[in-house]
Amino acid sequence: MALIAPSILSADFNNLEKDIKAISSADYVHIDVMDGQFVPNITIGPVVIKNLKKITSLPLDVHLMIVKPENLIDDFRKAGADIITVHYEASHHLDRLIHQIKATDAKAGVSINPATPVEVLFPILELIDLVLIMSVNPGFGGQKFIPYTLEKVKTLKSKITELGLSTLIEIDGGVTTDNAKEITNAGVDILVAGSTVFNSNNIPATIQALKNA
Repeated sequence: MALIAPSILSADFNNLEKDIKAISSADYVHIDVMDGQFVPNITIGPVVIKNLKKITSLPLDVHLMIVKPENLIDDFRKAGADIITVHYEASHHLDRLIHQIKATDAKAGVSINPATPVEVLFPILELIDLVLIMSVNPGFGGQKFIPYTLEKVKTLKSKITELGLSTLIEIDGGVTTDNAKEITNAGVDILVAGSTVFNSNNIPATIQALKNA
């Protein structure tokens, strides 16, 4: 059964507490942090995450789409981030950054954009808890799934199995109840879904449908 991480990028920020409580049957809350530099959008910071921690017991899966993430790791961890995922493309010293995250007792993830080969992560797979494969170009919700990203999932899954690791594979972008089965069959463990969940007329039923994929 797939693990589900609804992305609050598509939630109603005028009534965020209501939407967070509506996804209580999910496995994580996925939080996209954007700075307007690494991606062409600006979202939220540690203050919002600190408030989210007060209204949900679900682990907070924080995806940093920002430049110089090393400057804010401690702030996000103190705010309540349980998983901190950084971008391969945003760091010149990825090994150091992973160790910085692990030193806070948070789980460490690394994300790659659609055009980045997954093989670049092979040297550090044993260091991280999660790989987040972007299946859209990061920055905005509601985009269509990029099919070739599934080949990266399959390659990554094969390498994780070869090394005997427990590293989880997460995918973010264009995930729907229609393509969730194909995605999980490729080897994905965690489905990030924003508009599919929060635009649904029945959020719990949609989460369950994604899990059953």
